[in-house]
Amino acid sequence: MLAVGLLSGCREVRVRTYAQGTTIVAGGAHVSVVRDRRDLEAYGVHAPVRFNHEFGVLLVMGPHRETGWRQVIESIRANESRVRIVAFERAPADGGEPTAEYHTYTLWIVPNSVYRSGSVIDVVTPDDVPVASTALK
Repeated sequence: MLAVGLLSGCREVRVRTYAQGTTIVAGGAHVSVVRDRRDLEAYGVHAPVRFNHEFGVLLVMGPHRETGWRQVIESIRANESRVRIVAFERAPADGGEPTAEYHTYTLWIVPNSVYRSGSVIDVVTPDDVPVASTALK
């Protein structure tokens, strides 16, 4: 899963893909490391992250103006210094209906024990086109 190698080296780490959904935020695609409830709720996401033991990694893609878009996570590869997520968005089969602008998201919950400052999280498409990137601080 997300931080299996990046954040942990050779140890097995339990990372949960907690939720996928939609949110209303400004901007384009990005990946965010969420360290407290206030930051998570700013995305309109409510999840049982125990921030004294865990942190969240939130992949936000979009924006979209038609209903029905969703994220597909194709693969996650990790080592001690980098996580590479291959992801894309799938358009609605029926073309969707017009709606207010929104973004899709995927939230992973990761144990604090594997957090390594300086580690990089890169998100690319299956064609290796960069989508978003961030570094753990």
